[in-house]
Amino acid sequence: MFADKEAFKKEYLAQCEEAGADFAETGPHERYTVLVELLRERLGRSWAGANKSYTGPDNKQIYYFSLEFLIGKLLSYYLLNLGIRDLVREGLSDLGVDLDALCELETDAGLGNGGLGRLAACFLDSMAFLGIPGHGNGIRYRYGLFQQKIVDGFQVELPDNWLRHGYPWETRKPDKSVVVRFKGEVVTRWDDDGKMIFGRENCESVLAVPYDIPVISYGPDAQVNTLRLWSAEAVADDFDLASFNRGDYSKANRARSEAEAISYILYPEDSSEAGRELRLKQEYFFVAAGLASIVRRYRKFYGPNWQDFTTHVAVHINDTHPALCVPELMRIFLDEENLNWDDAWNITVNTISYTNHTVLPEALEKWPVEMFRTLLPRIYMIVQEIDRRHRLEVEIRFPGLPAEAVIQDGYLLMANLAVIGSHSVNGVARLHTEILRKSVLKGLHVIFPFKFSNKTNGVSHRRFLLEANPALAGLITKAIGNKWITDPGELTRLEERENDSAFLAELTEVKYQNKRRLADFIRAASGFTADPRSLFDIHVKRIHAYKRQLLNILKIMHLYNRLKNNPNMDLSPHTFLFAGKAAPGYYYAKQVIKLLNTVAEKINADSAVKGRIRIVFLENFSVSNAQIIYPAADVSEQISTAGKEASGTGNMKFMMNGALTLGTLDGANVEIRDAAGAANTFIFGLNASQVMDFYTKGGYSAWEIYHSQTQTKRVTDQLIDGTYYDEGADFRIIYDSLLRDNDEYFVLKDFAPYVEAARTLSRLFRDTGAWSRIALRNIARSGVFSSDRTIREYAEDVWRIPVPPAGES
Repeated sequence: MFADKEAFKKEYLAQCEEAGADFAETGPHERYTVLVELLRERLGRSWAGANKSYTGPDNKQIYYFSLEFLIGKLLSYYLLNLGIRDLVREGLSDLGVDLDALCELETDAGLGNGGLGRLAACFLDSMAFLGIPGHGNGIRYRYGLFQQKIVDGFQVELPDNWLRHGYPWETRKPDKSVVVRFKGEVVTRWDDDGKMIFGRENCESVLAVPYDIPVISYGPDAQVNTLRLWSAEAVADDFDLASFNRGDYSKANRARSEAEAISYILYPEDSSEAGRELRLKQEYFFVAAGLASIVRRYRKFYGPNWQDFTTHVAVHINDTHPALCVPELMRIFLDEENLNWDDAWNITVNTISYTNHTVLPEALEKWPVEMFRTLLPRIYMIVQEIDRRHRLEVEIRFPGLPAEAVIQDGYLLMANLAVIGSHSVNGVARLHTEILRKSVLKGLHVIFPFKFSNKTNGVSHRRFLLEANPALAGLITKAIGNKWITDPGELTRLEERENDSAFLAELTEVKYQNKRRLADFIRAASGFTADPRSLFDIHVKRIHAYKRQLLNILKIMHLYNRLKNNPNMDLSPHTFLFAGKAAPGYYYAKQVIKLLNTVAEKINADSAVKGRIRIVFLENFSVSNAQIIYPAADVSEQISTAGKEASGTGNMKFMMNGALTLGTLDGANVEIRDAAGAANTFIFGLNASQVMDFYTKGGYSAWEIYHSQTQTKRVTDQLIDGTYYDEGADFRIIYDSLLRDNDEYFVLKDFAPYVEAARTLSRLFRDTGAWSRIALRNIARSGVFSSDRTIREYAEDVWRIPVPPAGES
């Protein structure tokens, strides 16, 4: 890209001049923006060339629809991928600029919430690396989910104005805009051939404007794919001057405001009718815009040759949020391209594939019929017909079998729509897929067994090991060479070093330095002091009852009780770090955060503890601070109720960075145990079958456990007996969830075995050699959890496109 350091400096200064700035007078944000714009311009030819090459007669493009893309910060990662980070660093240093400081100025893109969005970003990364023509399709949110602040121990949500300084990675493409229509009436007429033609009148129209972000692969011949994000705008300049002149300023801008609200914020609060409607609008908005763009591009290069559509196009829907791809693609083929139903349905089903991400009934989306029909009248008609034909087919093929239809009890069930309207349905871990087949989607699996498969999640090892943990990456490369960067299966060669005491000592030192880095970060962010020599026990993920942050808190309360009973107890110092956001309307989860901070305040202030237990909640968990957290972890807390977590991806990132898993047999934890070996993971508690038996057959009594286990009873009582009293807190709701509501997520059932497993880890931590050997085994066996492996499986089994063998990308 740049011949040498001097060439880079010359182009960078020239870019400053093109931006109308004298370098000497530019500020930090201007210098950051100039660097990004220079890189983007230099990549322009590769980007355009890739897009052009993708339209060849033998090429197939993958369009990955997701409501979230948690891409994090890009500058440092892309410089690494392009192999020019050191060159740029030295060139900027000559100019008196610190590259790391510029990278810090970049904001985390507010395009996601958690695992779903981070997975989507990893998948785009691996598609580009593997040379797959794969593009993301999502929404350009004006504001992210929210900025989390902890005030008096409570979560407070502030706007995440991530676009405050602009976003230089994006390119606005107004000429590629699409008009998306809501509401109105469906009108019909007959054409000359006696075919009914459908149209729409009196619609509310919104302009979807695309913003393209480059997805830059790793390697000397960097491939550049595209993440396309849609922003909602008014179709025309709907400024009502008459209303403005009358002083009715809100009415003057009402049309514009209502249009722009669609892409204002990720996951608007849905406790109100208006909030639920806005979510449905969001989902149709990015689906309709994305599919219109795809069909328009296909027509441009291949003409109306629709029988070959599936040869050149694959649409993958990430969870049920984009499930409207099914009826919308049907609408395009039926109403705009005049195909008959059977041909349109055959193309649609063979184009679309669906990944399910949840087994929780409340997370399986459903929409009230009346709301759906009013907002999307033509789409509703098509869903009705899909539903009618599906019921008829099931009645013929499986007499007496429930149809598992789309429309049931006044609701449209989006998971059912996604399964019926796609050719492939996959879970994201072996256990999760089995639960889908045997329970959550059992009826549909009976009808369509050939559609179901498993594709265990993966994460970008280049992002979360190579970039996030340069010291460990350097140590690995010194030991086995750098082929692991392109072929993560090579990490297994590290097992040759299991008895190399000098290598294990280096591994231990790398971990210690990463813990120091995290401790420095925590001190700067919160003033909290963490001892890097202590055991770093880390629990970072979205706050939810089934993820059981409560179980971890009760364990810490129990450990504190033991120390108070025996101040001379022999205990290695522990630092417990938590991070994660609770949904704004999720009262229980927000009280769990308050409990955690109340417990932390009491224990951290107790001089009798002598620093042996320290607790910190790190606010505003994000991709960028995760890249500091994962490398520093000694223990990875993966303690969700068995059978509830679809897969998890944090568990994989921790494993890659040498953390030891303390967890249940849930999601991908099962496969982590199988990969690393049972002796190298620390598993406890009920398994998924036992949990399901309690749900279906009964027999679980939280009261019985409460009364029979003294240590369990004590920590439960401490929730309400004033031990952790804090004015304004409501820990009674947590107490009641355990006893009055019979402990839906089996916190009390798993408490004693969890405490014992944690105690085993605590004792092991004292044996540095044994600990480092287990950490090394986890790193060595983590290559199977690279998203490169996952994407190869999707490419070969679902999208049906060729990919090069590992190590040859």
